[in-house]
Amino acid sequence: MADYDFVRECRTPFSECYTVLEGNRTVGRLDVHFADVIVHGTLSVDESLTGEDVHELIDILDGELLNSAGIVRQEVIIHVHQGRDLGVYSTSEYDSNGRIQNMSDRDGVGWQLERGSG
Repeated sequence: MADYDFVRECRTPFSECYTVLEGNRTVGRLDVHFADVIVHGTLSVDESLTGEDVHELIDILDGELLNSAGIVRQEVIIHVHQGRDLGVYSTSEYDSNGRIQNMSDRDGVGWQLERGSG
């Protein structure tokens, strides 16, 4: 059984975003949206994960994250996408501490590759 960790990146009243780690390696990202009694999730996983790994990960997500959110739900729907991470793009530049250094011109090219393989 793999040892997954979940690092929350963002939280709103009706959604959350997590980076999925296996050890120190990023193996996925989960975006969760809480709508009435249905929880919708989009799970993007690394191409190295097997079908069995994905099922295990969904079970862990359901037990550790979704149930702990305290949301009364009747159904959970998880859309799974598998492939390789091309990177994270932003219209801002960040320093090593994650602080915005420079706002780019949104009308121009403006998109910066923050991390990833490009």
